[in-house]
Amino acid sequence: MSQQQTAIATSNSINPQTSQMANEFLTFRLGSEEYGIEILKVQEIRGYDAITQIANAPEFIKGVVNLRGIIVPIIDMRIKFRLGNATYDQFTVVIILNVAGRVMGIVVDGVSDVITLGTEQMRPAPGLGSVIDTEYIMGLGTVDERMLILIDIEKLMSSSDMGLIEQTIN
Repeated sequence: MSQQQTAIATSNSINPQTSQMANEFLTFRLGSEEYGIEILKVQEIRGYDAITQIANAPEFIKGVVNLRGIIVPIIDMRIKFRLGNATYDQFTVVIILNVAGRVMGIVVDGVSDVITLGTEQMRPAPGLGSVIDTEYIMGLGTVDERMLILIDIEKLMSSSDMGLIEQTIN
């Protein structure tokens, strides 16, 4: 556990009400929509650069990069969420995540900022039945006039079609 995580865990155990009332999210753009993922899952943010493609990988897995000796799979979230063709420009970034002890990267159109959402700003994901898969959506967050789609990145990365994290059987 890093010093930052230890400090956060310690502060949460001191005042458990605070941890339930506010959550920090890194917000990013995919097309015209804004998304948020838990900041504690983010390891670093990098510019989009050369990625080594892997034969027979699913379309949304762009390939891998060597990050200080660690081979990191890179997932293009625009392709994963079927949001049209991805165009890579100077704003395209790779968010390096540490999810369940596995390092991976996600390609997004741009990173906005880190925001803290109180419980009053978060709503559960709407029940859309079987038309849209909302399994990976933690909920919706509102900041001023902005609506954020909050993604449970751990559920997304451990889903059967991704297969990047071993699923634990309880």
